Amino acid sequence: MSTGGSKRAILAALLANLGIAIAKFVGFAFTMSSSMLAEAVHSVADTGNQVLLLLGGKRASRAPTADHQFGFGRERFFWAFVVSIVLFTLGSAFAVFEGIEKILHPHQLESPGWAIGILSVALVLESLSFRTAVQEARPAKGSGSWFRYIRHSKSPEIPVVLLEDTGALIGLVIALTAVILDTVTGNAVWDGIGTLSIGLLLGIIAIVLCIEMKSLLIGESASSTHEAAIRETIEKHPGVERLINLRTEHIGPDDILVATKLQFTGDLTMTELAAIINAIEASIRAVVPEATRIFIEPDIHRAEI
Repeated sequence: MSTGGSKRAILAALLANLGIAIAKFVGFAFTMSSSMLAEAVHSVADTGNQVLLLLGGKRASRAPTADHQFGFGRERFFWAFVVSIVLFTLGSAFAVFEGIEKILHPHQLESPGWAIGILSVALVLESLSFRTAVQEARPAKGSGSWFRYIRHSKSPEIPVVLLEDTGALIGLVIALTAVILDTVTGNAVWDGIGTLSIGLLLGIIAIVLCIEMKSLLIGESASSTHEAAIRETIEKHPGVERLINLRTEHIGPDDILVATKLQFTGDLTMTELAAIINAIEASIRAVVPEATRIFIEPDIHRAEI
């Protein structure tokens, strides 16, 4: 996933959520609907989250320093992790609290037509943002499932936007249903149930994001496809007798650290060995451009006793 594609999806989501948040707050002022308020706070949280993702991308692009010699690629993972915390606290916890409060102390909606109109417009805007995220994700997703893409993607921004937009669309449907049921039945408890449901939905999405971003922060290996390509490139290279072991780790979405021990033919001079190692590094980068840090250690294979 290119940084440009991620940025387009983030900006589309930011603009959509900002407009939707303003509209929802206006709707809440007219209707006093807790579902509308929960959705408004949800959109504010999503807007802030897009800003955090843009901040992470900006900070990740900084040049390496003496204290951070492998660069700042993990900043993108960190800020995506912060997004999951914001979504849980500002989005989920607030909506759950408001939902319980409305169920315990229900009050009838005012001007439900405003709520239905604003939520309908929000559905359209959110759908456009979701479509942009889907379009940007398709090249990286390939033929695999969306679940697999979100689970295994090393670029955090698009999965975050996809999950947020999915949650927003489902939340809007829940809020719209709650407002209609409240209006038709005259029972204000439906508004509280809708708000509580939105809070639980956001909580689930936040937990999924938190788990995925934590895994990336700790450090995930390169994909099996990339590892296989690296292994094949090394093993077919002249002068290499055996690949003893291979370790990879993502130090950023587009930065893979490769460390390997190789047994070379025994008749090489130091100059020839250095030339072969340089050639192997170049071959690895040709098939896996994300392999930005490569460390090759000559060694002798020792059979396990």
